[in-house]
Amino acid sequence: MNFGVTDRKQAELEARMVALGLREEDFEEKFIRSSGPGGQKVNKTSSCVVLRHVPSGLEVKMQKERSQPLNRYRARKRLCELMEELRFQSACGGSEPGVKSPAARKAAKIRKQKQRRRRRSRSG
Repeated sequence: MNFGVTDRKQAELEARMVALGLREEDFEEKFIRSSGPGGQKVNKTSSCVVLRHVPSGLEVKMQKERSQPLNRYRARKRLCELMEELRFQSACGGSEPGVKSPAARKAAKIRKQKQRRRRRSRSG
């Protein structure tokens, strides 16, 4: 399956899906029209992807890109992230307050760094 990304990115996604036990047969995929900016392109094409993992019931809606293949790639990537978070939470014994997955910790760290930079640039 080709998502319009580099071979390396596609191979990484496939390896991640295999590691999580996700198979293409378990997905239900719907294509709908995107909302928001994009002009005539998004008004004419069904580039928004709604991806559902049937066994777990997780559903992801992706419409960031104007192209359908990129949205399909991003939806699968996001679904992998959600599955990893669920697995991490269950491994930690549920959703304990203050316990975050490694990906969530990294995202929070980057968010704090950006806030710091913004404060410095405003004052300086």
